[in-house]
Parts: sequence; structure tokens; C-alpha cells
Amino acid sequence: IRRQRQMCIRDRPYAARPMIPEGWRKLTYDQYRKIWFDGRNALWEGTDVPQRVDVFPPGLYFPQAVAMHVVADGMAQPLTFDMGVFDTTDTFPDLPVDDTLGYSGLRLRAELEKQGIFQEYAVFQGASYFRGIGTGETYGLSARGLALKTGDPMGEEFPDFTALWLERPLADSNNVVLHALLDSPSCTGAYRFEITPGTVLEMKVRATLFAREELTHLGIAPLTSMFLFDDTMRQRFSDFRPAVHDSDGLLIHNGGGEVIWRPLSNPLTLQISTFTDNNPRGFGLMQRKRRFSDYNDLEALYHNRPAVWITPGEGWGKGAVTLVEIPADLEIYDNIVTYWRPASPLPAGAEHQMSYTLHWGADPVAATADVPVKVLNTAIGGRMEGGQVVVIDFAPGPNLPEDLSQIEVVLRGGDVPLTPGTLQRNPETNGPRLAFTFQPEDAALVEFRAQLRLRDEPLSEIWLYRWTAS
Repeated sequence: IRRQRQMCIRDRPYAARPMIPEGWRKLTYDQYRKIWFDGRNALWEGTDVPQRVDVFPPGLYFPQAVAMHVVADGMAQPLTFDMGVFDTTDTFPDLPVDDTLGYSGLRLRAELEKQGIFQEYAVFQGASYFRGIGTGETYGLSARGLALKTGDPMGEEFPDFTALWLERPLADSNNVVLHALLDSPSCTGAYRFEITPGTVLEMKVRATLFAREELTHLGIAPLTSMFLFDDTMRQRFSDFRPAVHDSDGLLIHNGGGEVIWRPLSNPLTLQISTFTDNNPRGFGLMQRKRRFSDYNDLEALYHNRPAVWITPGEGWGKGAVTLVEIPADLEIYDNIVTYWRPASPLPAGAEHQMSYTLHWGADPVAATADVPVKVLNTAIGGRMEGGQVVVIDFAPGPNLPEDLSQIEVVLRGGDVPLTPGTLQRNPETNGPRLAFTFQPEDAALVEFRAQLRLRDEPLSEIWLYRWTAS
């Protein structure tokens, strides 16, 4: 970290990294698929180190190289580009190799389920993006080192991890430590990742940021995901699948102790929601639908995508969990972003230290925070009598009374007319289902809030939803 901080050129003008040769940058998608890493050349292959590291070729979407180093016995050695670690097909073009070439990222593998079989569990590639999975899961949403100016009219700034340092693990270690240097026109920073694979993958992050200019729109611990449609907007898409998304909701455990569930949406216009808070306890993007039949997709396997839960390592003070929802018509676009936005800007020349932990898995919150009765699903549709009906299914729970009439329903919907709501038990989930109808009239959007309460105490998560006219 000390060496990285020295390299963080906070007092110098930003200088972009050199581009790799043009031939590599102009590779087509099909050509790029014709070069791949040979696992027999993995870092630490044939040693007692319990990790393997693969590298990715440059080119296509990755026009600049990432400097890579291996740290052992207190010394860092560069991991220079070697065409020989890759395999290619006979039709892969003959491309120049010069000093600008390097790898575009790396993949981490470990013995997760069977001795001698090294399965991948994390990838760092592209800008400051990285992804992880719990054992046996399928890659889905991504995390980033930092978000800058997300959703701003003048456009977003994407910092890069320009250099990575891998510490050689001990033979009996179950984790790996990775350092990263972040750089962009507005700021630079040093990151340390302590990564432990498993059923729930854990990433402990420590970072120091240095502002080159005043950072008025700073996004801490950003997550990026895809949401195309579900039961709230099924009618907009002609598709054989009942839902298509990497994540279906934003979960927040705020500083006041409230647990908030905000179903994601694919709006027709850009939507930005802010959840003001002081010292949040955690937040993240979840994938709660876990049955194959929820998606009916044999290729994408959306039911097997991880959720990510973020826990601050110290008090983050005042700010807001921010959710950005971008219109999308195809599932190839990551149109969901969430992050913590501090209330105060970071002045030019200032230093900001932070820490947090990311847990990746099917239900990572279970291991990190107590939550009340969860929201399982939200569905919205029209009624023959006019208006819109909203159906919210809650999970069963140990505190759920057999007699649902004991439960108080707290329901608000702005200024639009709505019914009080009916609570019934869903025989399939054995949990309560809340249904209500509202009349949109001329409203362009409606902010809804619902919660189940028992004896003046919260029984369920707070359900929040922004309905927008289509």
C-alpha cells in the first residue's frame, strides 16, 4: 500500500496510459474469442500455493494494458506480456507485440469443491470492474472500484485499475490479497482486496482516494447490474421467459435500523432515486428469485446469479444510497447502478480513507445482517374494472402469526386513490400476500410504501416502489 500511495500521482496532471497496437484494438468479437489462456500456464501452477491465476489477452474492449506484479518475500516482480501463455485457433491474425502490450485483467481460481480441481471465483477486468461468485454460481452483476458522475448530464467518468499487485499466498492460506492502483482525470487511489472464496465469497476492501479536483458526485462501493423485466412490466416484452435480470431488488439496512426493499425497474426514462441516510449498516443488489422456473432460461441461468451485500467498515457519515435505473431494450446492457454518495464533496487535494466488505452469494445477507420478513416478489397489472393492481408476496417467518388479521398493513401511495389493501396467505409460499389497487389518473409517477407490522413493531421489510406511466 505504501508503494501504491507513492505512485498515486495526486499532485501531477492526469496522463492516460498508452494504447496497445492498432491491430489488437481492431479485433472483432469473433476474432477475440479465438485467443484464450491455457490453464497449464497459470501463475503458481505446480507449486504448493493454493491459488491459480489466469490472465486475459488485450484487445477489443480493452485497448490499454494493466500493469501486473507478483509480490513475494517483500519484493514485487512484474508479470510481463507473454504470447506463449495463450492458445489460438489457426485463423487468429498475426499481430504485433511491443512494449505497450500487457494483459487486460486476471481471473482467480482455487480448489473449491474437489481437490486438484481449481474453479474460478473472481475476475478483475475492464476499467475498475470486478466480479465474484459463490461456489457453483454463474457470473452476473459487477462491482467497481469507484463511480464518478453517474447519471450526470455531462457524462460519467470511468476510473481504471491501471496496475495490480498479487501477494503470493502461503501454502495453508485460504485467501488471496490483491492491491490495485486506480487512476482517472479527477482522482487517483490505492486499493487493497482480501478475497476469501466459498459458498459466500468475501472481499474485504480498504482504499485511500486522492482528489485531483473537487469530487462533487462520488460513488463509493458501486454495483452495476442488469434488469430487463419481471412481473411488474411483463407486458412490455414479447419473450418466452417470465423474467430477465441479474438482480431484482435493492436492499438497504439504514442507520436508523430500517430494512428497505426496493424492487428494480426498467423505466422508459432515466430514473435516479436517493435514500438519504447517516452511517448505513449495509446495502446491496439482490437476486431473490432462485427457481429455474422463475426465468426458464437454460443458457443464461439467471436463477444462479449471485447477490452482493456491502457492509461499511466504519461510519460513513451522512449521504445517500443512490439507485440509477437506465432504460434498456436488450439484456446485454447493464442498466442498473447503485452506490453510496457522501453528502459532502471531496475537495481538490483531499485524501479520503474507507473500508467495506462485499459478500457474494445466493443469500449473502443471511450471514451479515438480521432482516425481518422478506419481500419475495412484486407483480403489477391492469384490472378489467380500471386502474392497476399491485401484488406483493412476503416470505413466511417465525414471527408471522397464523391469524393474519392480527397484522397491521401500513400502505401509502402519494396522492393517487388506492384501496386499503387485502392480506391473504399464499398457499404456495405459506407467506402473506398483500394486494391493493390504485388509480393512476394523470400521475406520471407514484411513490409507494408498504410494510407489515405486528403489535406496533415492524414485521416485514419496508417495500418501496416507484411506479412510472408507460
